[in-house]
Amino acid sequence: MSDNPAHAQIAKTVSENDIVLYMKGTPTFPQCGFSSTVVQMLDYLGVDYASVNVLEDPAIRQGIKDVNNWPTIPQVYVKGEFIGGCDIVREMFESGEMRTMFAEKGIEMAA
Repeated sequence: MSDNPAHAQIAKTVSENDIVLYMKGTPTFPQCGFSSTVVQMLDYLGVDYASVNVLEDPAIRQGIKDVNNWPTIPQVYVKGEFIGGCDIVREMFESGEMRTMFAEKGIEMAA
């Protein structure tokens, strides 16, 4: 990455958790519709995930956009790999690809 402290924090969070959701708000109180949609899909599948509220830290909010050159939030990471934002996650969820990916990566699902 770089010497940017926000980028280092992002790298640490992504490496320490199987699934990370960078979002606006929290899973209990999402503060944008796209973040809410991703929370609903992850919760439906019953996976454990870490969430980071980008509204609490402007450096993380900008840093997460810079790390992947991806301009929007939410952003989802699985096993350290950037998956995408709400539209990509929704497509993967609806096609069954997300469930398959989680299974292949050894991530437990309740649903």
